[in-house]
Parts: sequence; C-alpha cells; structure tokens
Amino acid sequence: MSSDDDVSPNYLADRLREQIKREGPLTFRDWMQAALYDERDGYYCRGDLIRQGRAGDYRTAPETSALFAATFANYFAKLYSDLGAPAHWTIIEAGAGSGQFARGVLHALQSNFPRIFAATTYLIDEISADARLKARANLEQFLDRVEFTRLADLSEPLPHGIIFSNELIDAFPVHRVTVRGDALKELCVGVNQAAEFVWVERDLRDEVADFCERAGLSLAEGQIIEVNLGAEEFVAHAGHLLKNGLLITVDYGASRDELLTTPHRFAGTLRAFHRHQITDQILANPGSQDLTTTIDWTQLIETGTRTGFETLRFERLDQFLLREGLPEILLTMTDAMTDAVAIARLQVSARDMIRPDRLAASFQVLVQRKA
Repeated sequence: MSSDDDVSPNYLADRLREQIKREGPLTFRDWMQAALYDERDGYYCRGDLIRQGRAGDYRTAPETSALFAATFANYFAKLYSDLGAPAHWTIIEAGAGSGQFARGVLHALQSNFPRIFAATTYLIDEISADARLKARANLEQFLDRVEFTRLADLSEPLPHGIIFSNELIDAFPVHRVTVRGDALKELCVGVNQAAEFVWVERDLRDEVADFCERAGLSLAEGQIIEVNLGAEEFVAHAGHLLKNGLLITVDYGASRDELLTTPHRFAGTLRAFHRHQITDQILANPGSQDLTTTIDWTQLIETGTRTGFETLRFERLDQFLLREGLPEILLTMTDAMTDAVAIARLQVSARDMIRPDRLAASFQVLVQRKA
C-alpha cells in the first residue's frame, strides 16, 4: 500500500536541500529528474507507491480499456505489412510501466496475427526496477518474445521496427524559462531560510539558450515556458535506431504557437498530480507526486524532420482509435465473452476511448516514418 506522504520522512527532499546548500540552486530539469527518477526515492522508482488507478494519482489508456492495446495491435499489424512483412521485426515500448500495453498487444498478435507474432521481438524500456518486476510478472507467458533493455543502451540500427510510447515525453524533466526586463532567465530551485524549496532566477544554460534561439521564442514579461530538451534527444535517438520503421508517440500536447499564445498557459504547463487532483504545490514533497508538462508537438515534428522522419499522421487519439477500427474490435471481443459484467465493463471503457468528451480526446497520436 502507499505510504502516507504527509507524515513519512522525505529523504529525497533532505538530500536535495543538502545538494543546493553545497552547490547552489539546481536547474528545475535536475530537480525534476531527481523528483521523478531518483533510483531510491524518485516518484516513478518507489516500490511503496500506488501510482496508477483509482487508488493512485492518475490513470492511463492501457489500464482504462483493453481496447487501447488491441486497436494498436491491429495498427501494428498493418505497419508490419507496410514494412514488407520482414522475417523478424522489433517493437520497442519506451516507458512500458507494468507491461499492461505490451501484454495486450502480444495477446492480440498471438490470437489474430500468429505469423506476425512469430516474427516479433518486443523490447521493454522501463527505468523503474519496481515496474520492471511487475512487467515481467504480467508478461510471463510471453517471455520468449520479450527482452528488457534501456533504449539509450541500444546503438545498432534496427532493420525493421516500431518505437512506441504512451504518456512518456510529458514526464521528461524540463527547463523553465521566463522573461525579466527583456532578458530570458531560467527558473531554478533554491532553498529559503525556512528550508522550503523556492524558485530563483538564473542566466540560461547554453543548451537552453540555443533552443530558445532556434525556436524563435518571443515571451512577454513574466511569461513562462517549459523547454523539454529530452524530447529532442529521444526523437533523435529513435531516428538513429530505426533504419526502416516508425516512431509512434501518444501523449497530450499542443503546437508551439498554442503554448505561447493561449492565455491559460501564460505561466507554463507544469503541474503536479496527487490522488487524481492537480496541485499547485509543485516543489512540495519531491518523490511523492507526479510532475508533468504539456509537450510541444512542433518540437517533435521539427526534430523528426531534422533526423530523417516523415510525419505520416497527427490526430486526436479518439479519432485515431475510431479510424483504426475500435468499434469493430469491441464487437469481436464481446462476441467471444460470456461474462455479462465483463462485457458491460468493456463497453463502458470504450466510451473513454472514442467519445469526444472523454479521456482519449485529450491526447494526440503522432506517427513518424523513417525509410
């Protein structure tokens, strides 16, 4: 069970305070990296937290409905044919969590596309040791098809394959940039006399300044924007790995123009989630709450173009799932079921996937092709 974050000691916070006292303010990117991915106390790496589901802080599409993975499995089967039906191909899932999506995809391929299933190697990239253990248990029947590795450790290009991620890039650590007196400044994290984490402004790091110049950022006084350099590194590495394949990104984001001009995003899009509620206490309790930002789709498309990708599709997730046959898959799945309660649950979950006022409509799908 999850520990009580309000009374449990926060050792990560103590370590971050000591680091700031020794070295000075941290970039928010480094602070967020620790808050989410510290091997011992980071939010995504802790074994004592329930992160997903009703008892956790958020829910994702794979856990909301089995139809999500089943529909993407059908889409993957189409892409396999488009890639020339190779004797061997690789599906890499970056940020695979506990393996729910992987299990759904492999089950659907095994049941409906046995020849494709036989040609498939499924690579799981997951930073959390706790999540990897859960994924190994969830994927026990498919372990002859599954390998656990880090995407960053792969260097040899894949002849044929897919790199897929769902709600991964929004959790990449970001720099925060604002304007003071017509000068761009970076919002870093310091500590005040009460030992509280506070925002402090510093000059931009070179890599952040380079991005701002390249993107032609023009901010108003006091406006804040997040700079996700990890997103560019992810797309560029995918471009290096894929000789003939596709990068498929599912996440919630907006164009750069929307991020810069939408009034409610004037203070940026950084937010924290705790018990399914958004909290404005961003710097409180590092390691105990989820942190996320709205991704810049313009950045991913531009980086893809520089890396040799062609944009094939970019659309809302609910529309994508409809076009890829989710209603027909629902009928096929329910026809094979006998439990009335399970049928009803699957039908209800389908609404979250295809109705424009439900979960999937808040997400987008970007499909980029490297040939």
